[in-house]
Amino acid sequence: MASRSTQILEAAARVIARRGVRGLRVEELAEEAGVSTALIYYHFKDRTGVLRKTLEFISDRAERYTTHLAPNGEPLSPREELDQMLLLELQDTTEVRENSSAWGELRASAVFDEVLREDLARATLVWVQDVAALLGQVRPMAPAAALAAAAERLTALVEGLSMRWLSGMLRIDHARTLMSEGIEAEVERLGR
Repeated sequence: MASRSTQILEAAARVIARRGVRGLRVEELAEEAGVSTALIYYHFKDRTGVLRKTLEFISDRAERYTTHLAPNGEPLSPREELDQMLLLELQDTTEVRENSSAWGELRASAVFDEVLREDLARATLVWVQDVAALLGQVRPMAPAAALAAAAERLTALVEGLSMRWLSGMLRIDHARTLMSEGIEAEVERLGR
């Protein structure tokens, strides 16, 4: 993606995280990104285009920070990868807070926006499939349907815990503990 497009998408994630999807105005986005509104329309056609690409951007960004390997580090076991993928969604960093807030806003808006709903369903499906694939490496004898159901529960759990943490209902350390316990319960259940 071109540098200007990335700059606009980073700004869109910030604005959505700060003001919500309904608070996203192209003029404010242009100011936040330091570009003209014409450039936004050139790259994204309309506001819906901005929302769709922002959803894709935050999904890609989450994948980067949840699958990052330390340089010269030992490869992770499938279980360690699973823990990392889910627990790194619960980090008290600006990037994760912004991403999680924007994801929650886009998810809530998808209730009323069919186009966004389809894009969100695709992004969620990819995430669920990635988690199911890791679960399958941890528990190779588990049936595919059980892996998919466990992945659905785990991704829903991380979304719910994230929203509770972001809204001040849970401390981050408690949210991470609950997530770890959820992972353990699902892995154990798949082993039966």
